Amino acid sequence: MVKHVRETPDEVVDQAVAPNVNAEWVNMKGAWVIHVVLIVLAKLIINEVPGISDAMKWTIVNMGYMLVSYCIFHYVKGAPLDLNSGAYDELTLWEQIDQGYQYTPAKKYLTSLPIAMFLLSTHYSHYNPWLFSLNLAGLLLVLFPKLPILHRLRFLFFPSSSTAPSGVNTPLRRPSGFMAS
Repeated sequence: MVKHVRETPDEVVDQAVAPNVNAEWVNMKGAWVIHVVLIVLAKLIINEVPGISDAMKWTIVNMGYMLVSYCIFHYVKGAPLDLNSGAYDELTLWEQIDQGYQYTPAKKYLTSLPIAMFLLSTHYSHYNPWLFSLNLAGLLLVLFPKLPILHRLRFLFFPSSSTAPSGVNTPLRRPSGFMAS
């Protein structure tokens, strides 16, 4: 099932009241560099593990980056610090960045970095067909949700009819004045 996430008028007002600190960090000084620093740090740590080929080390670093970035940018919804009265509860971090506008410098950078990681890992794996396929699958996992056509779309494989719009189970309450017989 495909579900399109729409904003209520209350959410639009709540989003305009204060800046979204959950997504503001992406445009701050040093935020782009930290990705490269963490990738280099992960590569240095993986290099210390004996018995793993260099091709596999690059694939592990690439797949690790792809998995972590997918979870952070595309899987988790909402904001950890709810300063906007739940206005971003239904949005992933990717949808919150730059108020949802596409093709901003931050989104271009965050799209090009997985591509660069894919190219590095396939080059250093000497285009091994198995590792290439694994790296390509990781790249597609991360790039697919970034497509503008998929903005605010959710693919639900096991949809539940008993969930509220926020995804939290709605408690059943009796209306006031209801008498049980």
